[in-house]
Amino acid sequence: MSVTVDLATVWAFIIAFAVFVYVVMDGFDLGLGILFPLFPKKADRDVIMNSVAPVWDGNETWLVLGGGGLMAAFPLAYAVLMPALYTPVIAMLVGLIFRGVAFEFRWRTQRERNRWDIAFFGGSLLAALAQGVALGAILQGVQVEARQYAGGWWDWLTPFSVLTGISLVVGYTLLGATWLVMKTEGALRDKAYQLSWVLLFAMLGAIGAVSIATPFLSLQYTERWFTWPNIILTAPVPIAVAGVTVLLLRSLANKYDYQPFFLTLVLFFLSYAGLGISMYPYIVPQSITIWEAASPANSQIFMLVGVAILIPLILAYTGWSYWVFRGKVRPGSGYH
Repeated sequence: MSVTVDLATVWAFIIAFAVFVYVVMDGFDLGLGILFPLFPKKADRDVIMNSVAPVWDGNETWLVLGGGGLMAAFPLAYAVLMPALYTPVIAMLVGLIFRGVAFEFRWRTQRERNRWDIAFFGGSLLAALAQGVALGAILQGVQVEARQYAGGWWDWLTPFSVLTGISLVVGYTLLGATWLVMKTEGALRDKAYQLSWVLLFAMLGAIGAVSIATPFLSLQYTERWFTWPNIILTAPVPIAVAGVTVLLLRSLANKYDYQPFFLTLVLFFLSYAGLGISMYPYIVPQSITIWEAASPANSQIFMLVGVAILIPLILAYTGWSYWVFRGKVRPGSGYH
């Protein structure tokens, strides 16, 4: 008995996993930067920075793995998508650079600390917005002719991509607020609770807006979500979103410390799963499937061996670092 492994599907799940882990681990980090102006006190900002100081720079590992995996496993998709997304990708990288530099430099100067705080906020906002815009540009599809990108420089900028950009900013900010609920105490924690209430309803509105707009982008999306028997498989996603929302509201009402953050992660996962349901099996929507874009099988097998070793190692040291630095962060302690 022989078993055939669909390598393209395996690699699609690996890349999807890497991107999701990046969204989870760097999302709350970017969200903290976006929240910075709402916490004007120096002591509060120091605690916010210290809450992610031990782990923030390792989160980009997953972004590199996702981008590198796409280039190696699906070179055609990489060659088509990168020219279509040059502007938002460059904007994202610039934002991440400003954020990283600001993170280090604000501790080294007193006179210019406010400037670096502004850079931290601006870099975080720019990176989050650019990621959301890039997602929207991919979902709406790119123009492909003869296996090449055939669109213009500004095709990525549409009302839908702006909507997804704003939605991701809202989602990351909610992650940041619930992270503060989990990692801080006192007045800082109480303010994070208040912000979480507002941001939760904003995120639900964003999820609803994107969910309503997406089926109008393509007949494929409409058929995937609203035709029989597909609806049997897709209906559990919005039902699960509703259930998790109830639990999240209850956890905020009861002022639990840990549940809001992890339930928000579940909301992100469900939203991410919805995007996967809409796109599969296309890696460039409506144009290129994962099998058409895949690299030769020998290359995928060779890379799979390396990934099978590296991903458990990355997960192990990441989990260890979060475990070591678990618990509440208090003023006067941490990174300086």
